[in-house]
Amino acid sequence: MMRSNRIAGPNRTIMKFGYAIIYVPDVEAAIAFYEKAFGLTRRFVVESGEYGELDTGATALAFAADFLGEKNLPGGYRRNRAGDLPSGFEVALVTEDVAAAFEKAIAAGAVLVSHPEVKPWGQVVAYVRDLNGVLVEICSPL
Repeated sequence: MMRSNRIAGPNRTIMKFGYAIIYVPDVEAAIAFYEKAFGLTRRFVVESGEYGELDTGATALAFAADFLGEKNLPGGYRRNRAGDLPSGFEVALVTEDVAAAFEKAIAAGAVLVSHPEVKPWGQVVAYVRDLNGVLVEICSPL
């Protein structure tokens, strides 16, 4: 007998992934970096500068100011900083030309982690870190 993951009834909740929000010291600088390094387009940055989003398709890549992280997470959190080890999280950006995207990112100030290489499953993958030390995977479609 197969089991369904659906919750029966009129009050079932269907979840979908809406945002990936990265806390950073300077939202405008992070948005500008992703525009320059990865060719993404900003959706908006709020006038106060404490939150902004990039247009990345169905799910938004967003940035929020560290002080919002302090407010939202009173127990604390590990801040993203260039000099620290990256967190156990990555932003994966998919492109048909990984080598060109990698070179563009490096020229814009991304920090080299690993050059593009073909993985055993056939995908081309490279890693860089952004200006705040966030790990970014640049990869070909699967």
